Amino acid sequence: MNNIAIIPARMGSSRFPGKPLAKILNMPMVGHVYFRSKMAKTLNEVYIATCDKEIEDYAKSIGARCIMTKDTHERASDRTAEAILKIEEQTGKKVDVVVMVQGDEPMVFPEMIDMAIKPMLDNPSIVSVNLMAPIKSIEEHNDPNCPKVVVDRDNFALYFSREPIPSRKKGAREEEMIMLKQVCIMPFSREGLLIFNQLEPTPLEKIESIDMNRFLEHGYKVKMVLENYETQCVDTPKDKERVESLMKNDKLVAQYIKL
Repeated sequence: MNNIAIIPARMGSSRFPGKPLAKILNMPMVGHVYFRSKMAKTLNEVYIATCDKEIEDYAKSIGARCIMTKDTHERASDRTAEAILKIEEQTGKKVDVVVMVQGDEPMVFPEMIDMAIKPMLDNPSIVSVNLMAPIKSIEEHNDPNCPKVVVDRDNFALYFSREPIPSRKKGAREEEMIMLKQVCIMPFSREGLLIFNQLEPTPLEKIESIDMNRFLEHGYKVKMVLENYETQCVDTPKDKERVESLMKNDKLVAQYIKL
């Protein structure tokens, strides 16, 4: 199978302008995401998709394949959908699975990508998968920068929100709460991504600012896979400082040069 990862990245983040090139351990954040994604065993190739010349120049400097996209995309998934068609045109190869890896996940482990793809390899009827992880503090549960998810008994998503779901207001004890967050490693089948891109944007997608609600509102299923790797996405400069501290002894960083 031809499985690729696309890292959508743009300089104009509202919460952290210039975020993809913000340095962590003297390397731009998108570089960490690229090198770590390249280590995944199930991927044939990794691309950076951007509308910004600065990011394209950096991608070329590290030998990364870069796809230039329109500057009008509001959603990472829309940028990824444009990129996949351009990649197929350039390579002459049809893509089977595309993994959207957000450019603000500098601590991503390659095993996370492999485990996210696995349900689609086992069951071709699944068109979309997201990773999820336990929320370990009330502070994180309340944080609007942390997208939360609730799932059914088969671990298909019921709803995504930036509000603290499920609610703690009805007296549930902390030990009873199943608090889960979306981790932005998102495989799509080729057809699934193109269908998603053609669907009309939906009210809940816009209200929550979470792409996957579009799929749910249109009646499609999103398979969720639980992971327990210690990672931290970067939404703010404060997050960057925390991640830099966490990555000081990261063993994967030393392996980048070998790629």
